[in-house]
Amino acid sequence: MQEPPRGAAAPHPYAALEPRHVLDALEAVGIRADGRLLQLNSYENRVFLVHDEDGRALVAKFYRPGRWSDAQLAEEHRLLAELQAEDLPVIAPLALQPDGRDAQAIAQAPASLARVRLRPGDAGAERPSLALAVWPCRAGHGPELDDPSTLRWLGRLMARLHQVGARERFSARPTLDAEAFGWQSHARLRDDGHITPAEWPAWDSACRQALELATQALADTPTATLRLHGDCHPGNILWRSPDGDDARRGPQLVDFDDARNGPAVQDLWMLLSGEREAMQQQLGAVLSGYRQIRRFDGRELRLIEPLRTLRMVHHSAWLAERWDDPAFPAAFPWFGTPAWWSQQTVQLRQQIEAMTEPPLDDPADWGLDD
Repeated sequence: MQEPPRGAAAPHPYAALEPRHVLDALEAVGIRADGRLLQLNSYENRVFLVHDEDGRALVAKFYRPGRWSDAQLAEEHRLLAELQAEDLPVIAPLALQPDGRDAQAIAQAPASLARVRLRPGDAGAERPSLALAVWPCRAGHGPELDDPSTLRWLGRLMARLHQVGARERFSARPTLDAEAFGWQSHARLRDDGHITPAEWPAWDSACRQALELATQALADTPTATLRLHGDCHPGNILWRSPDGDDARRGPQLVDFDDARNGPAVQDLWMLLSGEREAMQQQLGAVLSGYRQIRRFDGRELRLIEPLRTLRMVHHSAWLAERWDDPAFPAAFPWFGTPAWWSQQTVQLRQQIEAMTEPPLDDPADWGLDD
């Protein structure tokens, strides 16, 4: 197998997250765990299922160092608190009680965010610092996206989210655009030598052409930007049934880690799948729900395929940038192989075709607008 990116020699900061250090960090923010600890499936951050001494199931997230500044993390938590205050079905983090020694509150951040200094096992080793937040654990399953009533429900939920998100903009978090998501990702892959030499010319040509089309589409489509979930794929939507702790049923939004400024359609297009005709029907259901609560600018539908293209290129760069994290080679062993880059080239060419086709029709033209 072709070795993809060149790994760093220094231990990854997550190497200090041994079970005992996780429990120590939780105690430093006022949570006394009963010793049960299960690492959950998360690559960007390190996430653990724990139980406190009262038997509550909790989810502890240690944020990846260097990805977001403290100010950017604080904006995520402030948005969650604002959404919770408006009774939106989000799972907001708990208030923490840092002890001032191994954990400190982050300045000008909600009480749900703290920075903890881990205790590495080697004497004299530097003590890495990680941002930490803790959520109540909620169970659920994925939404049934082939059900029009589910899609309408999700459309209403996205509209309510955007009503809140439109009140102001993030000042520290970035805005979704072609430069940051697309061209910078292309440059990193080019400069760091992650792409196998034989596959580079074809991939580079397809990527440049696709990014040029995406850039032009974004420039030609004036849209309002607002605070978004940013990564609203079905895996970040929990569909819940009533239980003893919560009588609600329906969707709950989780994982606002990618929250940023951008157009409303960014939070809608990942609910669509399949061939064009199927996506058209799904879109009709989503927007019929959305428009019950909030106006949707039909011009944004031109951005669905450009945004999908940016996500594809960004995903490749994300995998390359994270290759020094031991979790990534284990989880993505096919990344960096000639077959991977050939597949990416084919998909980018498909995106070029998709971006030159007419966009999905606006269901407002079907008499579904409010």
